[in-house]
This record gives sequence, structure tokens and C-alpha cells, in this order.
Amino acid sequence: MAEPLYAYDVEEQLQERLAANLAHVRHRIAEAAARVGRQPEEITLVAVSKTFPVEFVKVAYNLGVTDFGENRVQEALPKIAAFHPSGLRWHMVGRLQSNKAKKVAEAFDWIESLESWHSAQALSRHAGALGRRLPVLLEVNVAGEASKGGVSPEALPDFARQVAALPQLEVQGLMTVAPLVSNAEEVRPVFRTLRELLERLRSLLPQCPWQHLSMGMTDDYWVAIEEGATIVRLGRAIFGERSRQ
Repeated sequence: MAEPLYAYDVEEQLQERLAANLAHVRHRIAEAAARVGRQPEEITLVAVSKTFPVEFVKVAYNLGVTDFGENRVQEALPKIAAFHPSGLRWHMVGRLQSNKAKKVAEAFDWIESLESWHSAQALSRHAGALGRRLPVLLEVNVAGEASKGGVSPEALPDFARQVAALPQLEVQGLMTVAPLVSNAEEVRPVFRTLRELLERLRSLLPQCPWQHLSMGMTDDYWVAIEEGATIVRLGRAIFGERSRQ
């Protein structure tokens, strides 16, 4: 008869699994960076912890991960309240609704998925009331997928001008979610286009830093790095398969 599995056994197994996954991810990040003459330190790894309990976040943090992403505000808030040590940054990477802007401004450190003028106005207003200035990325729907959020490349310059004028938001760059494909090379043009869009915005709006490209997920992050990603958002590669919600 098998011995019962005690809590510390489960914690040890989780730590070993996440440590192995992170070692693999960091190795691939370093390889991709080296192929294009970049340093791995240039790339921020955001561990997307949606559907996973805060215990997973704590283990990953203890293994050196400092940035975590959440898609849903209601799921994220209890995790952030339970675990927000100094040096940890919580990123909002899902669709931001204007009626959730107050809670997002209170809890998150970065907003990567800004795509609506109304949400941007609400976020700036609530950040001001809190005495905060929030770093944001503008989400662009490069591939034009109806199921994905983000402004169109054509609408991006005007949207960027509007958001850049808001006093409590600091536009740091762009974000995109590439189409799901079987071969990561198929989405290289999406990442390249986002980089080209950012380069154009540097000339149009030089008052903004334009230093970040958040692109690349579990199935394609090495291609995104080769195309200039400074932030990659990985969930499954770190935490494993998600429970369906």
C-alpha cells in the first residue's frame, strides 16, 4: 500500500517541477537572445498565473521570478492581496474594462493590455486619485483576429497620442497576442510588424519611452525574442497545463 502524500511532499514536487520548467525556459530565452546578439537580461519573463493558486506564485517567486501576469481582475485581486512582496510586479495582461479600472489601478503595477480610450481615461483618473503613475502598454491586434483584443495598426497612432496625453499613464510600449499556430515561424511577421510599429511611434511621439515590446507566449516566445521582444508572457511553459475555467 502506497504511503500517504504529505503536504511537504507536494510542495517539494511543485518546487522541483517549476524549477525544471524555469531552467528550460531561461535556457531557451538565452539561446534566442544570443542568436540575434542580445543579452538575456534584456528580456523580462512574466509568469502568467491565471487559474493557478497563489502557492504556485510563491514558489516561482522563490525561484527568482519577479513578474506575474493575470487576465481576470476578480481572480487576480485575492492573489495580489495575499502576496505582493517588495520587488514583485503584477501585470494586467487581459482585457481591461472601464468599470474595473479603479480596482486595476489599486492593485496592479503594470497594465499591458490597454486598448480602449474609455478604459484609459478611467485608469488615469483612478491612478491620479491614488497618487500613482502607471506604466502601460498599448495592445495592438496585428493579425486582425476578431476573437482578440487590441486596436488596429491603422488606429494605433491616434490612440497612442490620446493615451500619451493622459497625466497618470506612462506609455512604455506595445503588446500583442499572436495567432495560435502549429509552427512558431508562421507568426514571425506579426512580431516583426509590432516592432516596426513601435519604431514609427518613437518618431511620432518622442516624449514616450517606447522601450517595451510584450510579445511571445509559450508556443512562440523564442521567435518573439529574435524579433525584439523585451517582455514574454509564459503560463503553460512554467506552471503546466491549466485547469479549464
